[in-house]
Amino acid sequence: MKLRFAPSPTGMLHVGNARLAIANALFARHHGGKFQLRIDDTDTERSKESHAEAIRTDLSWLGITWDETFRQTERLDRYARAIAKLKATGRLYPCFESEYELAAKREIQIRQRRPPIYDRAMLKLTAQQRAQAEANGKVPYWRFQLSERVVRWQDQVMGECQVKLPSLSDPVLVRTDGTVLYTLASVVDDMETGITHIIRGEDHVTNTGVQIDIAEALGAKPDHFNFAHLPLLLDENGGKLSKRFDAMSLRTLRTDGMEPEALVAYLARLGSSDDPVLLPFEEQARVYNISHVSKSAARFNIQQLLSLNHKFLGQQPYEAVREHLPAGSSEEFWLAIRGNIELLSEARHWFNVVYEDIIPPVQEPEQTAFLHQAATFLPDEPWDVSTWKTWTATLKEKTGLSGKALFLPLRLALTGEEHGPELKDLLPLMGRKRALARLLAGAEN
Repeated sequence: MKLRFAPSPTGMLHVGNARLAIANALFARHHGGKFQLRIDDTDTERSKESHAEAIRTDLSWLGITWDETFRQTERLDRYARAIAKLKATGRLYPCFESEYELAAKREIQIRQRRPPIYDRAMLKLTAQQRAQAEANGKVPYWRFQLSERVVRWQDQVMGECQVKLPSLSDPVLVRTDGTVLYTLASVVDDMETGITHIIRGEDHVTNTGVQIDIAEALGAKPDHFNFAHLPLLLDENGGKLSKRFDAMSLRTLRTDGMEPEALVAYLARLGSSDDPVLLPFEEQARVYNISHVSKSAARFNIQQLLSLNHKFLGQQPYEAVREHLPAGSSEEFWLAIRGNIELLSEARHWFNVVYEDIIPPVQEPEQTAFLHQAATFLPDEPWDVSTWKTWTATLKEKTGLSGKALFLPLRLALTGEEHGPELKDLLPLMGRKRALARLLAGAEN
């Protein structure tokens, strides 16, 4: 068994790409198969080395490793041989229509309420007509003549699938400049490098039917490949997530403090009835089951992902995160805040709350009077986790306040926030001098 992930280095990987990479890698590892990273860089104008390097960085961050990797631009001779073979068998034929001519044909077909598919006019071209066109300076591009049949396969997610080839236009496989398009290059690579299973998005179903026909024209046997098409991702409101992909790039998520274990756990189970489980990558592979993925579109909910990330961070020991925390962060600080952050980047905010200057919010007059009293009864140091309880018990006795009326003004003055880590843990880290200054500042507002 062998699977592949084949991104184009024309942009950053986003959560949709990551879902497919994770599915292919987990499936391969689950079955003891090989996993290939292929850089589909035939689009030389848009492909960038910086994007290829970013793809490798993102995959490594997710915990994905590969057994082999190559670029399509390293295999141009292989595609040339495939092109020659298809030309020799008559399945690849030259076309000379311009984009303007093709658009005009489509417009006529639409007006006549006919499907706007290519009419194969160039199949009727005689050798003399072709020679005349080339003599006039025209350079052909090449289309693949699809079979007159229905392609069927048993999909591991979608079930019984079929593509009616007669309802499609013959695809262009070679441009006028001789460069090969992805549709052919991908088939050649999959056949020659021994790919057995292909997991990709539902939007490739029609393309799969075409590529099966191409593969068989190149000598592949029926059912040469096994396919699984994952349903498209929607946002939490049922809209197209693709419109928000830029904000969901892996680089952005990583910079914001998303943990790869949480993202893998979430995307591995997204669209199934299985709850995400936080496990190392190899353990995720051991329990991965693609048959649990639903045929229905899956909804990507950032709040669910953040909740999973929050859970993961709450389990992490200080040593696991120390180098990613603000300089000067102690184990006591991490243990105090880890249950109250969704992203590791939020640790900076709480570091500032504990150790730097903040501006407390303005409070009501009765609350400022209470803060004066709180400052008066602030215990002397040394402080420990019992200090908060001792202090607030004294305040309750002296003022008669309790519950929110007692605790909220203190929290707002000390942290500037209505919610957050336990003040019994923050207070000793903050120290008496800083706490007193904040109480008095709050009382003066």
